[in-house]
Amino acid sequence: QVKLVESGGGLVQVGGSLRLSCEASGRTFDNYAMGWFRQAPGKERQFVASINWRGASRNYADSVQGRFTVSRDNAKNTVYLQMDSLKPGDTAVYYCAAPSRPFIFGALKSAEDFASWGQGTQGTVSS
Repeated sequence: QVKLVESGGGLVQVGGSLRLSCEASGRTFDNYAMGWFRQAPGKERQFVASINWRGASRNYADSVQGRFTVSRDNAKNTVYLQMDSLKPGDTAVYYCAAPSRPFIFGALKSAEDFASWGQGTQGTVSS
C-alpha cells in the first residue's frame, strides 16, 4: 500500500506562488502516474493535474492551464505542483493521488482513476 504525504501549502496573496510536494513510499514510485486534486469548502473534489509514470505526459484542468505545472522527481519519490499567478478561487485543500495499476499510458483525470490519497495540504489565496 502506497503512502502519500503532501506538504508546501500555506497562505499567499493574489498573484503569488506556492509549490506543493507529495512524497510517496511503500512501492516503486517510478512505475505509477500521479495526480493532484483539490477541494474547496462546500464543493466537490476536482481534478487539477496529472503526470504519467514517465513524466512525459501531463494533463491540466482548464482552470489552471498555463498557471500550474506538475512535475516529478523519481529519485526522490516525489511529485510537485508549482502554482503561479494564484487567484482566490484556487483556495482549497490540495490532495495528491496515485492509481492502483502501474504503467498507465492514458490521461488520468477522474478521482475514480486513483486508489490512494494523501491527507491533503491547505492552500489559501487572500485578496
